[in-house]
Amino acid sequence: MENSGSLEQALQEGNILRQLNALIVAHLRHHNLSQACLGSLLPRVASAVASATMTPLNVEASPNRLLELVAKGLAAENNGSLRGVSSSVLLPTSYGSIVTPRTASIDFSVTHVKGSSKTLPKHESKQLSEHKSVVRCARFSSDGMFFATGGADTSIKLFEVPKVKQMLSGDTQARPLIRSFYDHAEPINDLDFHSRSTILVSSAKDNCIKFFDFSKTTAKRAFKVFQDTHNVRSVSFHPSGEFLLAGTDHAVPHLYDVNTYQCFLPSNFPDSGVNGAINQVRYSSTGAVYVTASKDGSIRLFDGVSAKCVRSISSAHGKAEVTSAVFTRDQRFVLSSGKDSTVKLWEIASGRMVKEYIGAKRLKLRSQAIFNDTEEFVISIDEGNNEVVTWDARTAEKVAKWPSNHNGVPRWIEHSPVESVFVTCGTTDRSVRFWKESV
Repeated sequence: MENSGSLEQALQEGNILRQLNALIVAHLRHHNLSQACLGSLLPRVASAVASATMTPLNVEASPNRLLELVAKGLAAENNGSLRGVSSSVLLPTSYGSIVTPRTASIDFSVTHVKGSSKTLPKHESKQLSEHKSVVRCARFSSDGMFFATGGADTSIKLFEVPKVKQMLSGDTQARPLIRSFYDHAEPINDLDFHSRSTILVSSAKDNCIKFFDFSKTTAKRAFKVFQDTHNVRSVSFHPSGEFLLAGTDHAVPHLYDVNTYQCFLPSNFPDSGVNGAINQVRYSSTGAVYVTASKDGSIRLFDGVSAKCVRSISSAHGKAEVTSAVFTRDQRFVLSSGKDSTVKLWEIASGRMVKEYIGAKRLKLRSQAIFNDTEEFVISIDEGNNEVVTWDARTAEKVAKWPSNHNGVPRWIEHSPVESVFVTCGTTDRSVRFWKESV
């Protein structure tokens, strides 16, 4: 019986090891975006690991499954949350789950014939709330269950998306605004959600990064604060939730360990020019790479492990500042917006521009260009006509434009990562509007 038990354990361990090897090979094979950082090394590593472990190189396994399991393990190790934060949650049980993409990743390097553009269904908007001043930013949680807005009035408002939908369907009892936080001394610049815990992080002009636990219904203040040396313009959580990236008035991105408070800086940062303040920072979906969009007109890519700058695209928008930069889901491309009234798509491996989206004026506001949830469309703001403008992401043809319904041009636009809804944030009217497909 003892030998039988040992044999069973050995077989079980062998099965687990085979599964682990398959996940490692699938991860290395799929995330070839790192060719931008490592040349052609990563595909060779995938092949070498497959050969050494006798695992088929084309093994069928979800490319993000390894990352998902590691993130879950880290969350469990930390009792499901950041240290010092309660893991009891009065929220939907699906919060923090990894959502399966609605469509496969698009290969933007392929030339698409104009005239074959898709049509984005018409959307309608509804005002949800107001801040006491300009609404400066918004962010959805990774599962699309929540979004938060930050204002020049220093307040942060948290909304629950299912309750927004209930309200829009005529439920007069629905109250989509579920939390308000007041702990900054200056206007809010950016927000982000922890991938696994009920944590919302904010950055502001008071040089502070603050962490809020939104599972606690009565909490108005942050439970953790990082005091930076500069105005913190943008923040982005690493997918594991263990690190936080900050873009500030300083030219160099600041990388924080959220548990130890340590701050790391790139060791090989290039000359930044006269005005290198960072407008936006964003991690890729696996954290293998991160990007900065700077006032000096440069887009810079950094290795997510070594924090080394691996590519710099100077004058990405001519002499204009770059206001936003986000990755495609497969991490092969970066979508950027600039104050030259253009939106551009860049291939990470080569640094070349592969698409340009024109026809929307953006000269004054630090507004964004974003993908919709399927990455089939690019959406931004036209300051000249006070409109929300949409292009087919593959053909770069403008396919829709709608009045923003704001009194004054909206400053920010943010799309849900999981469904066809987005929010816009007002300047003059200080309002938050929720957009969904027309019935």
